[in-house]
Amino acid sequence: MNNPMLNESAFQRAQERAAAGGVMTLQGTINKTFLLLFLCVVGGMITWTNFQSWAAWMWPLLIVAFVMALITSFKPAAAPITAPIYAVLEGMVLGVVSAAYNAQFQGIVFNAVAVTVLVFFMMLFVYRTGLIRVTRGLAVGIFSATAAIAVLYIGSWILSLFGVNPTYLTSNSPLAIGISVVICAVAAFNFLLDFHFIDAMTSNYQAPKHMEWYAGFGLVVTLVWLYIEILELLGKFQRK
Repeated sequence: MNNPMLNESAFQRAQERAAAGGVMTLQGTINKTFLLLFLCVVGGMITWTNFQSWAAWMWPLLIVAFVMALITSFKPAAAPITAPIYAVLEGMVLGVVSAAYNAQFQGIVFNAVAVTVLVFFMMLFVYRTGLIRVTRGLAVGIFSATAAIAVLYIGSWILSLFGVNPTYLTSNSPLAIGISVVICAVAAFNFLLDFHFIDAMTSNYQAPKHMEWYAGFGLVVTLVWLYIEILELLGKFQRK
């Protein structure tokens, strides 16, 4: 069990097609991840300063970003092209969302970014030091919790289509805050699966070089998810 964006069968299929152009390495994956994050930041800067005008483009940007994510997930060989496009588009969406939050709660974006970075390096430290070992039981638990959250999101979206406001997610009640804390924790623990999977793939498989983009894409997806959840959680505290 692992981050669905980091699919082992995709690595194994890619291994079979590996050419002499180089193989996936841990350092290469780190480099690609930081490059994708840089592109995400650039995208955010594009929409940050004029987020009201870009707000009308939110859904088109989200749809195209989602399509790029699907292509990357099912066709890893396309990752060197689709992953950067996804990063820029997702960054543009985050720029609009972040600017809207910052207009309402000054300084909240800086705090959300700081907490996200802190959690990322904390989970990396926990993984590298072996404080929490990624056992099959832990992996199944994290994967199941992530799937349950996805069902919760989809269910809430369906309710909203029928005019029902899912206050258990959107309000600043103790229940809504508690749910946000749990979701943030699950997102953070997904980093353990990401690190473990990338570590295993770079150690045990001779995957081609383009899989570094694929793995970096998976990490960026988790980072974006965690950032959005932390931003939402801080917003709930601000509204109390």
